[in-house]
Amino acid sequence: MREVIIVGSGPAGLSAALYAARYQRQPLVVAGQAVGGNLLYISHLENYPGFADGIEGPSLASAMQRQAENFGAEFLFDSATGVDFRQQPLKVELSSGTVEEAKAVIIATGTVPSKLGVPGEERFMGRGISYCATCDGFFYRGKTVAVIGGGNSCLQEAVELTQYASKVIVVHRRKQLRAMLMLQETVFNHPKIETRLGYVVEEVLGDGKVTGIRLKDVQTGERSELPVDGVFIYVGSKPNSGFLQGQVQLDEHGYVVADEYGRTSAPGVFVAGDLRQGATAQVIIAAGSGAQAAMTAETFLEQGLQAYSMSTPERQS
Repeated sequence: MREVIIVGSGPAGLSAALYAARYQRQPLVVAGQAVGGNLLYISHLENYPGFADGIEGPSLASAMQRQAENFGAEFLFDSATGVDFRQQPLKVELSSGTVEEAKAVIIATGTVPSKLGVPGEERFMGRGISYCATCDGFFYRGKTVAVIGGGNSCLQEAVELTQYASKVIVVHRRKQLRAMLMLQETVFNHPKIETRLGYVVEEVLGDGKVTGIRLKDVQTGERSELPVDGVFIYVGSKPNSGFLQGQVQLDEHGYVVADEYGRTSAPGVFVAGDLRQGATAQVIIAAGSGAQAAMTAETFLEQGLQAYSMSTPERQS
């Protein structure tokens, strides 16, 4: 039986692994298919302290993994499919069919990209539909792509795609973008980027691969077709908490309810990062919450249930 299992390997999980390892708990990190979580989708991170010229998300993830491993963390490339937190030892079921047990579990599985939910999206997944410019931008050298969304992530990825595509078209359902003004200025002034504001995507078109998208003008209702070779979708995210159903308290959106220290409704189970209800989706905040969760888990391991109150946290607004 392990002392600590950490489920997830984004910045929250990696930070938790470092702290738990420094407590000499030899944590097992259930990392998924690759270490990094949503860091893998960030081509250039400019607001993480200590990197004056910025750093690539995958590079930061790799460095954090090495640091945690140096102190004794173990990484397992598998995914959690279920849990049993009803009693000690706590159990984490893996896609490989094995079950890992531990005294304390830190959940840091974060969020996954939301889908448009329009015809053609599922059909052309991997054949012109993508949710990661860093992963797939290379395949669109010299081509035209559409980027759907209006927030920071969307515009950052649109700029990233200009390194490959000949033209990038940002499509947003509102007349105004939601991203930071600095990013908006970059997009509006970029010679390779065009915008289609006030349009929604009704369908992804193609025959074997993506050839375009059908747009609808939100104000007039007029429909048109926009020829593109690829579609990158950034319309938000949803919590990766399906495997926790019935085991910890979730809010109506599926985020884990916890107190300020990361304590969930299940004794010995803690949450960190974007999966926590009310979390701000920033790398540095996720990393800090991972450290906090590991410190709280250490208190639990040292003092046990009697000395460490694990009352169900009140639902936060």
